[in-house]
Amino acid sequence: MTIWTAPTHELGTVRLRAVRELLDLAFEGDFSDDDWDHTLGGVHAWIEDERGLAAHGAVAQRRALHRGRSYRVGYVEGVAVRADVRRRGLGGAVMGELERVIDGAYLFGALSASAAGAALYRGRGWRLWGGPLEALGPDGIVPLPDEEDSTYVRPAAGHPLPDHGAPLVFDWRDGDVM
Repeated sequence: MTIWTAPTHELGTVRLRAVRELLDLAFEGDFSDDDWDHTLGGVHAWIEDERGLAAHGAVAQRRALHRGRSYRVGYVEGVAVRADVRRRGLGGAVMGELERVIDGAYLFGALSASAAGAALYRGRGWRLWGGPLEALGPDGIVPLPDEEDSTYVRPAAGHPLPDHGAPLVFDWRDGDVM
């Protein structure tokens, strides 16, 4: 199994279209244009087979404030596996590459997981963020209590996680903030 990695600008129109189609199918039509925008601009990892794109994930840079410090965070987006090849380790393989990117370029990783996807991330050492979450929005800081049960973090190699005793304040973005 070959896992490919490349920044968004190297994927090309055809592969980007295939990624969007995979995400639309995997999320059963609940993958918005804002979600797509969040998936772009970073590093993608994917697996192809004889039928085309089999699995995909991306990591994009975000900023998070915590106790007066701005952290460079590798935020995981757009993780999906084609229905006919699920439960064969492809999602884990893609996540392994994304974690390698996080270890080499960021202070920690973060992601928002559905209840169905949370087991994959927990099994890989991702931990539910135990403190408050907020976003620095256009009108100031916005609490995100509804995201506190679905936001996971993972330390990058050699870096500690921020402590849960203070809020983690993410940069604002359109659509789902987390």
